[in-house]
Amino acid sequence: MAMFNNKSNSSSFMTKSQGADTGSINLIGVGTSINGEIKSNGDVRIDGVLVGSVNTKGKVVIGNTGSVEGEIICQNADISGAINGNITVTELLSLKATANLKGEIITNKLSIEPGANFSGSCSMGGVVKDLKHAEQGKDKKIEKTA
Repeated sequence: MAMFNNKSNSSSFMTKSQGADTGSINLIGVGTSINGEIKSNGDVRIDGVLVGSVNTKGKVVIGNTGSVEGEIICQNADISGAINGNITVTELLSLKATANLKGEIITNKLSIEPGANFSGSCSMGGVVKDLKHAEQGKDKKIEKTA
């Protein structure tokens, strides 16, 4: 009983739980359809259908049955399903043999397996770094005017 009344134990518990969301894995299963925007600090796996956007600091995995119609922004991505929209990946984008992507790719590194379908444009390398600097510049401008 004394353990629950101790403030130092409860505050350390809060600290651990607050940091837990950075390593979380979010799953949209087969048969699930979502319309809207997903924002996350952790990884996102989509085996269902998403009409909207994904913005995460982690990895995005689109399974064989997964489909996204909209924009994806992430650190790394493994695509086995379908994407109709733009994808921005700060590190590595991997298009697996069953992938079908229609849209613009902006990435630092790109891996395309034989059999993957890609229709659109691709910008690689320094473009991602330029985008990061542009976003940081926007944040600084907003901070100065606010």
